[in-house]
Amino acid sequence: MKFRLVVLGLTLAFPLYAQDSRDAAFLAARDAFRVGDRNKLERASAQLGNHELAPYVENYRLRMAFDQGDSTAIRDFLERNEKSYVAEKLRADWIRWLGKRATWNEIDREYPKLIAPEPDVTCYSQLARLARDDRRVLDEAEKLWLTQLEPPEACRAVFDAAVAAQRLSADDVWLRTRRQVEANRPAQAKLTLAYLPDSQMPDLRTFDSAINSGMGYLARQPANWYGSRPGRELAAIAIQRIAINDPRIAAEQLEKLQSRLQESEGRWAWGQIGLQAAKKHMPEAVDWFARADKSALSDDAYQWKVRAALRAQDWGVVRDTIQAMPPPLAALPEWIYWLGRALKAGGRTTEADALFAKIAGQANFYGNLADEELDHTVMPPPRAVAPSAEEQKAARDNPGIRRALTLFRLDMRTEGVREWNWSVRGMDDRNLLATADLARRNEIWDRAINTADRTKNEHDYTLRFLAPYGDQVRSAALNQSLDDAWVYGLMRQESRFITNAKSTVGASGLMQLMPATAKWVAKKIGLRDFNHGRVNDTETNVLLGTSYMRLVMENLDNHPVLASAAYNAGPGRAKKWRADRPLEGAIYAETIPFSETRDYVKKVMSNAVYYSALFNGKPTSLKARLGTVGARTSDAMKDADLP
Repeated sequence: MKFRLVVLGLTLAFPLYAQDSRDAAFLAARDAFRVGDRNKLERASAQLGNHELAPYVENYRLRMAFDQGDSTAIRDFLERNEKSYVAEKLRADWIRWLGKRATWNEIDREYPKLIAPEPDVTCYSQLARLARDDRRVLDEAEKLWLTQLEPPEACRAVFDAAVAAQRLSADDVWLRTRRQVEANRPAQAKLTLAYLPDSQMPDLRTFDSAINSGMGYLARQPANWYGSRPGRELAAIAIQRIAINDPRIAAEQLEKLQSRLQESEGRWAWGQIGLQAAKKHMPEAVDWFARADKSALSDDAYQWKVRAALRAQDWGVVRDTIQAMPPPLAALPEWIYWLGRALKAGGRTTEADALFAKIAGQANFYGNLADEELDHTVMPPPRAVAPSAEEQKAARDNPGIRRALTLFRLDMRTEGVREWNWSVRGMDDRNLLATADLARRNEIWDRAINTADRTKNEHDYTLRFLAPYGDQVRSAALNQSLDDAWVYGLMRQESRFITNAKSTVGASGLMQLMPATAKWVAKKIGLRDFNHGRVNDTETNVLLGTSYMRLVMENLDNHPVLASAAYNAGPGRAKKWRADRPLEGAIYAETIPFSETRDYVKKVMSNAVYYSALFNGKPTSLKARLGTVGARTSDAMKDADLP
């Protein structure tokens, strides 16, 4: 069986990865494991032979036999499959099983052999170390106190030990509680409050009242509510909950209560009002943030303070806030770029250019913008030499890649992606390019892109920015008068060109169409006999998706930034997120309230730059594509019912 592939005008044919008559035995073994049927698992295993996924079935058998205590068989499997994905997973599951039984010595032996331990497994190792009185674990717990806000069960025991050792104070408990409330984790906040001494712990029903009805809680407070720390902290939490819905009302209430709150409590509350106001693009956000102390800000609040200042064009606040960020946060490309812009706005161009140079050349939104600030053109780097026959053979013979290809063939995409990603860890550029090319040959577009995207020095941007289905997509873009580079940039972000992709919210196909949207567009363009069963058909999906892109463009000033935001979050939101005055396109994108949509728009627009360069052989400007987003208007959209 063969398939045809069109990439940048080239038509190629390659054999699909081979079928295996023993696939049914593997699937039967997997199903038996899922339902806990050992007898059926053994029967299926006996029929498997040397199938590519035989290690998975052996993994299933060993996991079902943990309770038999046969550690010799487990160690034998781990030694034979050392550093593989299946060995990593089995070792992690074994440590979890051992941890629940407090078998600490065994954990001490196995944990160091893990390559990428998950948080709960790390905590079992920490508990094993505590059992031999390794006090460094308590230092590690302190560092995680304000970041691991929803810890696995094993990690709570580590925090228990830190509190019992008096390494964490009542101030630390309230600070963690505030962070959990800000992250909308009230159930976790209640668990944290249990660390307070009985005499300092608030009534949890009162806490629930502050969380669930902030205004009602404030109205029912006793006259002496401010006489205890729990009373003041819960008042501040009630203010935070009010701010989620209406920051202005929250500010009015805080003005009334501020004299009764201690300084840290009031400043935290002002920071929360500023945070919620910034997410709603309210002009008062910068002033409300100014009333909060820097120490009261979480990473999220720091970032939204900068975004509020960007919309207000207050470059001094942008500069000061980024410079006050914790170093790991300030080192992110977006904040390096905006600090550079703030310094440039203040006339400090040499310092600004030094910052732009730190991220210039990165193949992403802010790397592109930094390049343009330095007057560099954005073009794909020279294409690496094609993989040799030997490099291609090494990719085909890689055991983990072979297992991943088998999993993809069996429509076990989630497992295939995990096995693939594990197998490409640590590969050099030549191996990555050969493995990406193998994925392309097997039409596993997302892994081809992901793998090619990992190269450090040798690159192939025709793999990073694959353009399959060219006959359908580019002709559809032309018919809709759309920029084909933008269409491909959006598709790359939507589905990575997986035709049967389906999102958690029900969007389907190459262009990830929601059922209601597909139905509306089909009716709008007069597509006869449409039913949702056709939405994964490539030609139908591309027709509906590009038609929707055109309709969104026509309703939103023909602006690709607005249209990209609308494609992901809906046209009503994209329209609402405009400001009362024109906004630089990059500022509009950075201040989108939804993190998923914000990331999506930036990636779509950067993708389009590279697709345009590959299609047309010349550079294009990301700044020009971003342009200026017009001021908010009350004008209705042309299509009032546009979904």
